[in-house]
Amino acid sequence: MAQFVVAGLAAVMVFLIGSLLVLRELGRRDAVRDAQAFAVLAGQGIVEPGLTDAVLAMRPNELQTRRLDRIVQERVLSDRLVRVKLWTREGRIVYSDESRLVGSTYPLGDDEQGVLRSGSAHAERSNLDRPENRFERGQGELYEVYTRVRTPNGTPLLFETYQRSSSLVASGRDAWQPFAATMLASLLLLWLAQVPLAWRLARRLQRSQAERETLLVRAVESSATERRRIAADLHDGVVQDLAGMSYSLNAASDRIASQVDPELAAALRENAARARGAIRQLRTLLVEIHPPNLHSAGLGAALTDLLAPLAAKGIETELDVPTEIELSVEMEQLLFRAAAEAIRNVQRHSQAKHVAVRIRATADTLRLVVADDGVGFSASEREDRRGQGHVGLSLLEELARRRGGHLELDSATGTGTSLMLELPRS
Repeated sequence: MAQFVVAGLAAVMVFLIGSLLVLRELGRRDAVRDAQAFAVLAGQGIVEPGLTDAVLAMRPNELQTRRLDRIVQERVLSDRLVRVKLWTREGRIVYSDESRLVGSTYPLGDDEQGVLRSGSAHAERSNLDRPENRFERGQGELYEVYTRVRTPNGTPLLFETYQRSSSLVASGRDAWQPFAATMLASLLLLWLAQVPLAWRLARRLQRSQAERETLLVRAVESSATERRRIAADLHDGVVQDLAGMSYSLNAASDRIASQVDPELAAALRENAARARGAIRQLRTLLVEIHPPNLHSAGLGAALTDLLAPLAAKGIETELDVPTEIELSVEMEQLLFRAAAEAIRNVQRHSQAKHVAVRIRATADTLRLVVADDGVGFSASEREDRRGQGHVGLSLLEELARRRGGHLELDSATGTGTSLMLELPRS
């Protein structure tokens, strides 16, 4: 739940910061468009009607200059706009509210020439290191915004204004801040609305997990009970019947050996041997289903019985279990089930020549390792077996997690297999 809350808040903050950056850029662009519109309004709506052709003269008419200067000072200049210049196409300044610039010539750039041709407006950050901008130094960061105006005879002039960057920033901030506040409030409300939903979902998942664990415990307990019942039924029923049959066949073959065809007596003895073989197989199966000496003789004896069929098949076995180890009933059952599952897989799939079962105990943990030198298997083969219904290892993994431990299976084609089960002692 804490991870969800922190992750949700982090996602909200990342989205909010990204959105604010976008909104700020949009606000800046909107402020630049406002500055361009203001320059067009000031140039074409205020200054252009006051122009005369005399402004183009090399020595501007003083009366014209004073009249134009009065218009600029009273109706154009402000805290936002600090300088006005009028340029000819050749780069000569024919008017400025800074009179020392009038008559000076500086080459116009491509942007300025483009505005003179198109009549559009353009804005850019002012480079105050340029000589024509020397009188604007000390005014702070400025934006040059220019558009085209015409004299009465149609001569185009470049109307250039210098507007304070701080005014543009403030204008842009005024444009995006209301949206930012609304967005912040909306995102926080969305995040807060998700918290109780996530809490209920987490509680529901916890209940589902608890129910799943309860069902798993009941399934394991039911499995153990059913194993005991099946083992008892087989031992008291089929095994005893086969044992009686074996004794009867042996006795019958001995009694009639001299009275009937020797082949008949040999057949009786052979069937008696088969019955004894079936009894051994059933007793091996009974040990796997429910080891009768797990609690009475201990885990070591039960594992010895579990390895006995491998030794009978010529597979070398190794068992290392501490004699002084003390385990709870549940711990013994889990260790035995894990070893039985691994040994069963060795019998069926591994083609191993050597199998080792080791249990190591520390003050905090118990570790069971079952290793063989068989053919091994790949991860895809394990998934195929799981898809075919072989879920013994998956069930053991779930049981180990429930006990606070873990089960690891290390195998690859041609390198053998190692199963490791580690559990906490407490």
